[in-house]
This record gives sequence, structure tokens and C-alpha cells, in this order.
Amino acid sequence: MRNLSPAFAASLAGGATTLCHCWRLAPREGAPFGFTDHDRDIEFGGLVYSATSGLEAGALETSLGFAIGGGEVTGALASAALTESDLAGGRHDGATLEIWRVDWSDPRSRLLLDVGTVGAVRRSEFAFNAEVRSLAHEFDQPRGRLYQAGCDADLGDARCRVDLASPLFRAACSIVATDGRLEMTIDAAGFADGWFTGGAAQFVSGANAGLRASVKTHRAVATGAVVSLWTAMAAALAPGDALVLTAGCDKSFATCRTKFANGDNFRGCPHMPGNDVVMSYPHATDAPMDGGSLFR
Repeated sequence: MRNLSPAFAASLAGGATTLCHCWRLAPREGAPFGFTDHDRDIEFGGLVYSATSGLEAGALETSLGFAIGGGEVTGALASAALTESDLAGGRHDGATLEIWRVDWSDPRSRLLLDVGTVGAVRRSEFAFNAEVRSLAHEFDQPRGRLYQAGCDADLGDARCRVDLASPLFRAACSIVATDGRLEMTIDAAGFADGWFTGGAAQFVSGANAGLRASVKTHRAVATGAVVSLWTAMAAALAPGDALVLTAGCDKSFATCRTKFANGDNFRGCPHMPGNDVVMSYPHATDAPMDGGSLFR
């Protein structure tokens, strides 16, 4: 049950409604933004809630237990804080969103309806639709470790310990030629085929500066290398754009040991028995299947 202030309760009981929605969007990096569906800007809590965003709230759903509630927010791309390139580049993915019900005649009278995070964003030519997930979605995130053959660490993190600043696993380069969407020829030479496959491309200049993309394939050619991305960038790729490539890892023990010389920090169980062991049967020339190590 929500506790309403006397002023807000009076606004709800009044004959003429003076209520509107306000949204406080706090990205994971950078300052928060404020938006409202009222026809004038509203200010409270040290933040101005802009009326030029064209936002409109959908129905909010909540339930008892651990079910994930949420709703949707629809808006026009009419605000400097909500640009198509930022939405396409994922700069607002995972941002914290506060949804307020505010008396625009007296912003001190307000009620916090919900707090959630921004999920999937669908874009059209002039508008967008953003999914709002309740905080219960955090319970869906994996915790702890799994018994699996592959490594469960992220390349370069504190558990992996590979130094991605090393020139062996990093290449600062620029685009020589591109199809503008997914494929580009870069001036990074001296790396074997597939060295950056499964890695990342961080753009440092051009229309996509600050955005990161996953590398699908990397092929060495005479002029440098050809790199393909998994998804198209928010803005078109262009010759001269600078980027930094980071080596890829398929999380196998062989790759960790040979490519990164990091076998001691491998965070998987490469010798765990698989389905082939379960389906196999004893043979006179094989090692005894007595439950002991398969690598004696």
C-alpha cells in the first residue's frame, strides 16, 4: 500500500485533474535526463523534466512474487537527449528509469510509481518504443559458477588476467574501405587470420565514436585485414574512421593456452566428461572406466 502525502491525495480527490507523468532516465554513464508528458517543463529534485520529448506511457503491470513486471514508454525522436544514434548504439540500454506521477500545478506534490530499467528498444523512422523492466528482472541474472568445459570468465577481467593493453591482443587502426554497414577493410597488418574473430571493435572517431561492436570475422589480406561486424552500427561506417580492435576468445582451453599463454588462469573444467563418455562402453584396449581420472 502506498502512503500518499496530504497534498497529493487532495490532487487525486479534486474535481479537476492536474496530474502528469514524469520520467527520470539515469544512464549507466553520464548525467540523468528528465522528460514529461505535460505541455510545459517541470522542475523538481534539481532536474528539469522537458516537455519537448513527446513521451507517452503505456500500462504498468506489477504482480506478487518474483514475476517480472514492467510496461512501455513511447516517444518521438524530438529531444536532444534522445537521439536515434544513441538508441541504436545502446547508450541507454540498462539505464535506470524512475516513473513519477506529478501535480504539475505544484510539483512538490508527487508520487513515485515505479523504478525499473530500460530493456529492448524498437525504433521507427520518427519514434521509438522502450520496454521498462521492473527491478525483479535482476533475479533472472546468473549468479555463481557453472560446471562446464568452457571458461566462464570475460577476456581481460580480473579472473582472466589477460592484459588487453598488450600490442599482441590490441590494434589501433582506421578504415580504408567499407560497405558502410557491416564490412570494412582496415590498415591493421601482421595478425593471423581469425585473430580478432569474436573480439570487439571500439570506435574512437567518426559518427560512431564511443560505440562498441562485436566482430564476426577477421581475415588477413595483403592490404591489412577485412573485418565483418555482427550488427550494423547506428551510423554509417566511413573511410578514415579510427577504431581499436581487441582479440577474440572462444573460451576453450586450447585457445587460452596457445593464443593467450594463460592456461593457468583458465576458468573452466576442460577435462570434464562429456556425452561421449556417457554413451561409450568398455573396450579392452581403453583405459579402465573405474571412475578415476581419464588423463592418467
